[in-house]
Amino acid sequence: MRFFRLNYFQKIILGFAALILFGAFLLMLPISSNERVYTPFLNALFTSTSASCVTGLIVYDTATHWSLFGQAVILFLIQTGGLGVVVAVTSIILLSGKRIG
Repeated sequence: MRFFRLNYFQKIILGFAALILFGAFLLMLPISSNERVYTPFLNALFTSTSASCVTGLIVYDTATHWSLFGQAVILFLIQTGGLGVVVAVTSIILLSGKRIG
């Protein structure tokens, strides 16, 4: 059972990897593209990673390739990825009455 005990850093990395893979799976679905075709795995993985890490790199034009569902997935990845973590931590610090900086 010791094999399954993960420290805090490992949990964060595995959670981030799971978020990226889940996003890539959703972006591969035909409902995610305007043409209703499967998006190749590497392109979906790249888009998912870019959205989760908030780098802004794209393979396909977001407005023309992705459907409303695909755009919602990308928005979800942005909010739960790096940007969401920064906003959540900043909000908690400010709501607790502490100063930043």
